[in-house]
Amino acid sequence: MSLTGKTLLITGASRGVGKAIALRAARDGANVVIAAKTVEPHPRLPGTIYSAAEEIEAAGGKALPVVTDIRDEESVERAVEKAVERFGGIDVLVNNASAINLSGTLELPMKRYDLMQQVNARGTFLCSQKCLPHLFNAPNPHVLSLAPPLDMHPRWFRDHPAYTIAKYGMSMCMLGMAEEFRDRGVAFNALWPRTLLKTAAVDNLLGGPEMSARGRYPTIVADAAYAILNRPSRECTGRFFIDEQVLREEGVSDFAAYRVDSDLSEDQLQLDLFVRP
Repeated sequence: MSLTGKTLLITGASRGVGKAIALRAARDGANVVIAAKTVEPHPRLPGTIYSAAEEIEAAGGKALPVVTDIRDEESVERAVEKAVERFGGIDVLVNNASAINLSGTLELPMKRYDLMQQVNARGTFLCSQKCLPHLFNAPNPHVLSLAPPLDMHPRWFRDHPAYTIAKYGMSMCMLGMAEEFRDRGVAFNALWPRTLLKTAAVDNLLGGPEMSARGRYPTIVADAAYAILNRPSRECTGRFFIDEQVLREEGVSDFAAYRVDSDLSEDQLQLDLFVRP
């Protein structure tokens, strides 16, 4: 398996899971377009498109940081144009950028509802639409979205219906586009973590270090994404993957290296909120 010379456009790649996927690809010498908004360090969320680019280059890849607001059509078009101008095409799109708010119906401000819809569902649709003309020319084109498996059980909607609707919008884009473009050979898949991940967002905004200590490092998602993106696009499409499941399919059976707290057992880890026990 190798992504050598392939060009990946990754939204939200300045930190967290997006950057982890970028760094894994960079180890093969891939070209990575960092399509994100952060140009100045956030007080609680470290990392910018420029610091991520430095890490990608240090890991062996070629980086192109592009200031991108995936809510804005012209901004996405510019990012795609710059990617093609610099690297000659696009082989992979990773829809990683996401907005989260777990408030219930009565507590959620409508501007936050709109933000989640614009970034998650609409952003995924928009980025996929703009990359497709170039993906058609790639030898093994993939679109991978960090989105949960579709499950209409009320338990996934009860506590945060707005967020679930927004994330399921990403999932439905993958489901629908997989069929729409099956004959064109472009793979559309979703990937989701089995457990909570240790990211700056969780540490600073969504529970704190004590919560993230019960999870895994984002490298597990990056390794799973790497495996998916190396599979033949015509044979691997329309699927909802869980990171651990993917790696087991690749022959991995020991996940200790991914655990934040090595003293915890696997069954003590905190499952992600869209994963059944």
